[in-house]
Amino acid sequence: MTYSGLPRATFDFLADLEQNNDRGWFEDHRADYEAHWLSAGFDLIAALAPLCDRMEPRLLAVPKLNQSLRRIHRDTRFSRDKTPYQPSLHLILSTGSAFNKVPGMHIVLTPEGLGYGAGHYGLDPAALDRMRARMCDAEDRAALLSALDRAAEAGSTLDAPDLARTPKGYETEPGWDHLLRRKSLIARTQENLAPPDWLFTPEAPERLAAIARAHLPLLAWLCA
Repeated sequence: MTYSGLPRATFDFLADLEQNNDRGWFEDHRADYEAHWLSAGFDLIAALAPLCDRMEPRLLAVPKLNQSLRRIHRDTRFSRDKTPYQPSLHLILSTGSAFNKVPGMHIVLTPEGLGYGAGHYGLDPAALDRMRARMCDAEDRAALLSALDRAAEAGSTLDAPDLARTPKGYETEPGWDHLLRRKSLIARTQENLAPPDWLFTPEAPERLAAIARAHLPLLAWLCA
């Protein structure tokens, strides 16, 4: 497959959708959605797939909705914000076939630019206990901290901890107690980056793959 780059019109569509987030406007611009969002997303994922296939851990890049391309439609049932669409192009490179339920790499395009990160969200209590036990092991913790340093070199850092206090039953020290105060483990860009020029060129897949590789140590730790 020859990939020529993401269409600049993709960002135009996202910006227009953000300003006109209603079903009437969307239906009037469905052709733009199909060309500059749907097809553009599938093409980029397909170009990333052979690069992801050679990574360790191997990442799955599957050009299908609800797999490597998150749907544009929002679930508004339990949200105060009833706007029907998410003005973003959200790609998921997954460590397993259960997309968004296992550790993965996320690449998100918004009207403001490019964001990305990697980790595992929404751990169940048993998985959270296992992760915290590993954090308390000095060797395992050192590997995690090294992986987080590698992700930070690519611009991804941890959010603030979820809990104000360390959970009971864990012995910790001030230098790393913040790790135990998390319910998920995600390193991500804290602000969107202006769309880089390479995103619109044939270099885009390899440049995005290089960003993903910087997060592989973290994904490998989470998958261990």
